[in-house]
Parts: sequence; structure tokens; C-alpha cells
Amino acid sequence: MKLSTRNQLPGKVTAVKLGGIMAEVVVTVGGIEIVSAITRTSAETMQLKPGDSVKAIIKSTEVIIDK
Repeated sequence: MKLSTRNQLPGKVTAVKLGGIMAEVVVTVGGIEIVSAITRTSAETMQLKPGDSVKAIIKSTEVIIDK
């Protein structure tokens, strides 16, 4: 599948925490952890587990920086 999203970061799943409805997926990208909340059904359908190679795809209309 081809996506138009430019922010596609390859990484490794380091943890999957299944809840009743949602799942928390932790992906390590270049030494940084990115956490994504997806549906439990999606996590189970993709059979996500630690060690899997995935892409963290970030779609955002804005990024705010504060100092």
C-alpha cells in the first residue's frame, strides 16, 4: 500500500499493552520511543508483538514548539 503521508519512521515494536478496547503500542525509532494508541482489534489483526518491524506513520496538520 502506498501512502501520501511523508512522516513514515521505520522502527521496532518494543511493547504491546492490550486493554479492553484500546491497545498501547510502543515503537522504538532511532533510540526514541513513540507510543501509539490503536484499537485492540487492529493490534490483534496485525498480530503485533515485540520485535516486529513496523512504520510509525505520523499525520499532523501542525507541530507546536514551546520554550
